[in-house]
Amino acid sequence: MPEGHSVHRITRQFERNFVGQLVHASSPQGRFAAGAAEIDGRRMIDARAVGKQMFLGFEGDVWLRVHLGMYGAWDFAGDILMDATIASANGRMGQTNQAGTFLERPNPDAVVFDTAGENSLQSIGAPRKTRLRMSESEKEGNGLDTFPPEPIGQVRVRLLTDTICADLRGPTACEVLDPAQVEAVVGKLGPDPLLDDGPEAEERFTTTVLKKSTPIGLLLMDQNVVAGIGNVYRAELLFRAKQNPHTPGKLVPEEHVRHLWRDWAKLLRIGVETGQMMTMDDLDPEAYRAAMANRADRHWVYKREGLPCRVCGTNIVLEEMGARKLYWCPYCQA
Repeated sequence: MPEGHSVHRITRQFERNFVGQLVHASSPQGRFAAGAAEIDGRRMIDARAVGKQMFLGFEGDVWLRVHLGMYGAWDFAGDILMDATIASANGRMGQTNQAGTFLERPNPDAVVFDTAGENSLQSIGAPRKTRLRMSESEKEGNGLDTFPPEPIGQVRVRLLTDTICADLRGPTACEVLDPAQVEAVVGKLGPDPLLDDGPEAEERFTTTVLKKSTPIGLLLMDQNVVAGIGNVYRAELLFRAKQNPHTPGKLVPEEHVRHLWRDWAKLLRIGVETGQMMTMDDLDPEAYRAAMANRADRHWVYKREGLPCRVCGTNIVLEEMGARKLYWCPYCQA
């Protein structure tokens, strides 16, 4: 499932390409025809992400809420703002990009830079007129002979301007809301450090965790407790904190809880900047380059079941927690 960094990056694509533009909306598969009709012909005026939820605002106090879930993804075509990570995913944004990003500059202190030399946190790159991976069978970088391209596959909603289109497939949620409904959805979500990493947000997270008898490994996945964390970040955050995932929240030392919040704020920003869930620190240039390109070199415990812990040598354990796979070191996280 896409985690918070992916949704924030997608939102920034919409900020750069769609906000301020009149948008034609349609539902090629027909399942969202009524919703598309409500936003068709309106100007997009806002794009926001809260955790794993994205909200696109249109004139007339109309909002499109999208939750990608396990299978959702956006495909972009036209004058696309690109960076190395988006290019490596062939223009698809949403599904977890574990394929890796191949960097020309093996600099461990740098984030992914676009062709204009800009940090992707502010700019996702130089426009590139292309049609990228509209289906798995198409080759990377196919030329865009006609615009807009014909929809391919089960496109729930297409958003189209004069120069770019975005096709959404397979979301868990796709609905039109009014401002009160948006507020109700956001009000149920836990804090997102990319939106607010101040002391109040940290205190809200810490207080909530310390009241719960639920294991901390489940609390980190609860979007009502903290927004944006998924399976990868859950495993890596707990390892980095040397925290046993089975400890009830109320028994986790307060300093560990605060460390988890601050580390999540750090890793989320790295994820937005690089487009990868980079969770290892202090890598030399070649190790950083390898980690960006290959998941096996990028994480402490995630997907490393049966392999020796990078710190102590104990085999990493895989178990099920909350119907999701949990990876952890029983020695380092005892």
